[in-house]
Amino acid sequence: MQLQNSSILPEQASNFAGGVDALTLYILGTSLFFALLVVVLVVIFSLKYRRKKQTEIGVPVHGSVPLEIVWTLIPLVLAMVMFAWGAVIYMDFRRAPSDTLDVYVIGKQWMWKLQHTDGRREINELHVPVGRNVKLIMASEDVIHDFSIPNFRIKMDVVPGRYTTLWFRATKTGRYHFYCSQYCGTSHALMTGWVTVMEPAEYAAWLSGGAQDANPAGAGEKLFTQYSCNTCHLPTGKGRGPSLVGLYGSKVKLADGTTVQADDAYVRESILSPKAKIVAGYQPLMPSFQGLVTEEQVLSLTAYIKSLQAPAPASEAPAEAPHMGKK
Repeated sequence: MQLQNSSILPEQASNFAGGVDALTLYILGTSLFFALLVVVLVVIFSLKYRRKKQTEIGVPVHGSVPLEIVWTLIPLVLAMVMFAWGAVIYMDFRRAPSDTLDVYVIGKQWMWKLQHTDGRREINELHVPVGRNVKLIMASEDVIHDFSIPNFRIKMDVVPGRYTTLWFRATKTGRYHFYCSQYCGTSHALMTGWVTVMEPAEYAAWLSGGAQDANPAGAGEKLFTQYSCNTCHLPTGKGRGPSLVGLYGSKVKLADGTTVQADDAYVRESILSPKAKIVAGYQPLMPSFQGLVTEEQVLSLTAYIKSLQAPAPASEAPAEAPHMGKK
């Protein structure tokens, strides 16, 4: 029996779908087996050991240690299999590969706004290539939403005030519904859209065929200058704020002696609540941009900071080539 071939679950269309369905079938099958076993035994024992005469007195029942051990170990083993299997799927879901195609997602009542790294924007639509790892970097402008693609067996809360991410690899071309699966207001049921999975060549043609806005990193660079961030965060590190070149992905030492990873959440917090984590060697001079920039602008600034990679170390100069004709 395969659940994906029945009407119980939607079609499998991602790398996670098979594992999730197999675990679901195992849990469902185990639960049904023991539920039926208990019902059957209750009926059999009720009939076999019922009192047949009014004068009958029940026989005392003495416990059995081996039996107690058996019916303790069997459920323990079955439950640990469920836990371990689920943990493997969860860890795979939470650890995105390094070669992902990033898409920025903003949830707001009652629509989804998406932007690709080259600047192409979509509303309630998401186009992705088949067989490519895709990571969604998500934030909310108002209340808690939840981005769910049933055919991919993935979902993740989209929470105001922080970033959440999910990743997937589509395995079949086609169009698949996505939903907000967290009640978010009166028009919650209308907060839906479509994922269109395309062949790589078709996706490349689509990506280059539409009108494109400035890519997030380019838009972030303009905001960086507009808000005069470049006057404090000098590339040399000699400004009033630390240099942002090579910051993303590095370890940052804070004034209290601890270190943090410079990821999306750290960059976002540093923009909106700069006094929350003070970098060692610098004063808490940066003002908060809470309320001054939108979630889309924060994503753009984060994309720009990601693009500020540290220069590669200079390689040794090649030996001077002999001049032609020189002995």
